[in-house]
Amino acid sequence: MHYLIRSFLVWLLFIPMAIANGALRDLVLTSALGDTLGRTVSSLTLSLLIFGLTLLLVDRLGVNTRAGYLVVGAFWLVLTLLFEVSFALLVMGHPMDELLHDYDIFRGRLWLIVVATTFFAPLLAGMMRKRLYTD
Repeated sequence: MHYLIRSFLVWLLFIPMAIANGALRDLVLTSALGDTLGRTVSSLTLSLLIFGLTLLLVDRLGVNTRAGYLVVGAFWLVLTLLFEVSFALLVMGHPMDELLHDYDIFRGRLWLIVVATTFFAPLLAGMMRKRLYTD
């Protein structure tokens, strides 16, 4: 159970990264690239940041099995969705349909890639770290 506390602490680091990434998107990327491309670049950037941080810290999670990594990923996924919905609705005052719009991959919204990265990052990072140190 202690690995969930460690996982939570790592997940907390995602919040300032995501907020800074969103600010960069709003202040620079969308004006330079347009809304759709700016959001695409922002989603891909955040996915890379999440995976990179996970790769750096995966050994500190206290997990060493695939099942454990998937539990961490599922935990992060739930935390991310709860935070996103709470922040968007309660803090930013966005309506739910606007929030759901970011999940529409057919309209060029790639937020689902960020969500998928959040889920799979612990497993992929754990597998990569094991391969690096056992070969």
